[in-house]
Amino acid sequence: MSGPFCPLPVADEGVIERGHGGGGALTARLVEDVFLPAFGAAPSAPLHDGATLVVAGGRLAFTTDSFVVTPLEFPGGDIGALAVIGTVNDLAMCGARPLSLSAGFILEEGFAIAQLRRIAASMGRAAAAVGVDIVTGDTKVVERGKGDGVYITTAGIGLIPAEVAIGPAAVRPGDVVLVSGDLGRHGIAIMAAREGLGFEPPVESDLASLAPMVAELIEAGIAPHCLRDLTRGGLASALVEIATAAEVELRIEASAVPVSDAVRGASELLGLDPWYVANEGRLVAFVAAADAAPALDILRRHRDGAGAAMIGRVSAAAGRGRVLAETIGGLRVLDLMSGEQLPRIC
Repeated sequence: MSGPFCPLPVADEGVIERGHGGGGALTARLVEDVFLPAFGAAPSAPLHDGATLVVAGGRLAFTTDSFVVTPLEFPGGDIGALAVIGTVNDLAMCGARPLSLSAGFILEEGFAIAQLRRIAASMGRAAAAVGVDIVTGDTKVVERGKGDGVYITTAGIGLIPAEVAIGPAAVRPGDVVLVSGDLGRHGIAIMAAREGLGFEPPVESDLASLAPMVAELIEAGIAPHCLRDLTRGGLASALVEIATAAEVELRIEASAVPVSDAVRGASELLGLDPWYVANEGRLVAFVAAADAAPALDILRRHRDGAGAAMIGRVSAAAGRGRVLAETIGGLRVLDLMSGEQLPRIC
């Protein structure tokens, strides 16, 4: 089964509550307590950005995602481009070459056709830019006031090269942890657009396809042990999930984690932690120490990887499932948040 997919947390054993995003401890509870048992998967089943399917001797990556972002159009992107690129990035995190997508639309009665045309055109441009086809889909219309304009659900398939085996199970003590760029721009851009905040300098979403840089890593003979795009829950949640699944301890150097001055200032103003703020064009990579330097060189050759940095290492498994951030004041233990800092960001 692929990674966490429900954007709403549980309140005790009662009801799903609106107004929170996924990527936190409550989403993990939904997956572990509701979906895995219902779908016949063991609680210990590995969770990743996509599932691997063996078909006629080859391997396909398969993923699905839903997009409910508000506002629908934001600095640096819109829900259409987000749906395409977000799905392609999930396939890339499996090491796959993206092939085809499906798209389902839930449209609210009264939604403007002109805006729908813009969103569809944006999806088409994004798909062409990343080299995938949108080959099938579906459309439903719900009553006015029941759909918030438009929701989009996508699914994607991609081809995994024979030599690639990416996932938390491959993480080993001694591995180096890399990030592909500065953090938090997507979540801050969404918040600024939603609330009409005029940050100076303005913050744009980092929305971008990660597939080209992953493909280049693989073509160069670098075998990433694990990849994760830093969407809901940001860097911190991704690290905790991977450390838990791999049963290792991660030591992260806080001063090495790249955060722009604009995002840092906006986060301080809003009371947010940029390590937990969503990104839509950033990844974390676990590679062997010998591959760290060439991997960084490859990431930095891409426009969206120019700020790539080495931020930590995998230590011995004595502290299994633990992430420690080394700060000036000592060690900070990272954990999953009980909810999302910013709801409706993807």
